[in-house]
Amino acid sequence: MYLRVALLQMASCGEDQEGNLRKGEDFCRRAAAMGADLALFPEMWNIGYTFSRPPLPKGQQQVNVMHDVWRAPRYWAAGSQDPEEALAEHIRRWQSLAVTEDSSFVRHFRQLARELDMAIALTYLQAWEPAPRNVVSIIDRRGEILMTYAKVHTCDFGLPEWCTTPGDGFYACDLETREGEVRLGAMICYDREFPESARILMIEGAEVILTPNACDLEEHRLSQFKVRAFENSVAVAMANYAAPQMNGHSCAYHPVAFDAHGRPQDTTVVLAGEAEGVYLAQFDLDEIREYREREVWNNAFRRPHRYGKLVEQGVEPPFVRVNARGERYDPSKR
Repeated sequence: MYLRVALLQMASCGEDQEGNLRKGEDFCRRAAAMGADLALFPEMWNIGYTFSRPPLPKGQQQVNVMHDVWRAPRYWAAGSQDPEEALAEHIRRWQSLAVTEDSSFVRHFRQLARELDMAIALTYLQAWEPAPRNVVSIIDRRGEILMTYAKVHTCDFGLPEWCTTPGDGFYACDLETREGEVRLGAMICYDREFPESARILMIEGAEVILTPNACDLEEHRLSQFKVRAFENSVAVAMANYAAPQMNGHSCAYHPVAFDAHGRPQDTTVVLAGEAEGVYLAQFDLDEIREYREREVWNNAFRRPHRYGKLVEQGVEPPFVRVNARGERYDPSKR
């Protein structure tokens, strides 16, 4: 059995949701023509992961406090101040761009999935209380939403994500394809930088983890993502924005690091360049499942009773940081 995931590497139309809808539809049609079972969007596609900053009042120092405060203690005092009203208004306007799961934007892609007989992993800023969520909805080929995952590790060190609501956990769902069933998990961008994200999804039974992205992907992040596949015996697929918005490099990796004779092999399935395009990743699920049955990584020899430190809430130096408001970050409050 094979699963073919189309990585939709696109440059967005900014906050033009109608433009993003039309462009996303065009790329989905291209993916279906290539034989994809599922099309994966980059992060927060309905508004192109945009957040343009309003100008500061005349004469105010042009310090990028809201982004840089976490990087250096010298900015902490400035970051502890309340945001300017202009910025607060800008945030409210940005949050108003969020759409519901029953919006015309989401319904359009549900109908498209039915028409194309292809699953779609659609990303958008979701209307939520008390603040929007950054989500991906897994839509099956019949147009039904199997699950909507909200990003857990929101980027609280900067805009726009400190004004979103983080998700409450990691989940998996079963997707029926034309060849059979596959269990999918999802994580979004910054989630992949925490090994716990993929590890929980592996424990949930995920065979393939879908990862919408919205940041530059260089050697270290790509290597990190590749390791997520290896250490958890799962396939991973990531769709990023094309240049010049981000640097592309959408990618996919399988977990079969050693063949049946123990010989090491490359696990790269797809590694795109910077240009727009539909990049098709084909996973051999039979090979992956056989590998998961025999190898010693994944969940085979874990010792969870020794991992108590992992769920402690405290953060100590040198890892103490402040959030975008200039407040000491407290994970228990998010």
